[in-house]
Amino acid sequence: MFVSKLITFLCATASAGALSHTQMHKLAERAAANGTNGGPVSVTPHAQFSSSIGVLGCKIDVNRVAYWPMFPSCDDICVKVSANGRSVHLLRIDQSGGANDISYDAWNYLSTGKSARVAPIYGGGLAATWEPAPMSACADLLIGTGGKLALSAANSMNFISSCAANATWVGMNYALYNIADPQCRYGFDELCFLPPPSQGNQAKCQGHQLGLNTPLTTAPVFNLDYGTGLQSLAL
Repeated sequence: MFVSKLITFLCATASAGALSHTQMHKLAERAAANGTNGGPVSVTPHAQFSSSIGVLGCKIDVNRVAYWPMFPSCDDICVKVSANGRSVHLLRIDQSGGANDISYDAWNYLSTGKSARVAPIYGGGLAATWEPAPMSACADLLIGTGGKLALSAANSMNFISSCAANATWVGMNYALYNIADPQCRYGFDELCFLPPPSQGNQAKCQGHQLGLNTPLTTAPVFNLDYGTGLQSLAL
């Protein structure tokens, strides 16, 4: 809906002389590529887990993540991607440099019907379609958090603040942990809580100071290496 309205507006603007038709078409194409209502997309494999908003890989299924050009929103975290008669649900928690990447295992499954652990392949863009999905469809991708999205208490506060300002899904369903990085290499696997606004906006954690770079060895995150499907520690 938003994209179609934007394209209509751009066409009217071009007709009025404010934009050339070439400029209008480029903007319309960009709007369609970055739209939030779904549609055709070429998805490419992404083998190394990351999260630009600080989602913790040890608290989600890192083999079901979308790495897309638009910045993750506070509501449309779950998406459904379909190809070759198959579909996967993915957590859209990272921003790519321009490609529509998805986790290597998810891409391998859409391509072949088999996990990259079993029958890994090489390849590039896969013609697919995507659509927003309710968070209930991604519930099984959230691990050990009671259905909440686990975020780094030390490095996710800007995102949390923007989501908590309104009645968004993330704003009402996040959990903060004293883990410093998305790959869960440093910190402590313990919950943190925001104090009342009068006491500041730095989270208080259950047993340790926030943000310590103490090596964490109890919650490793593993990638599936491209082309082999072998596990390697996420760095």
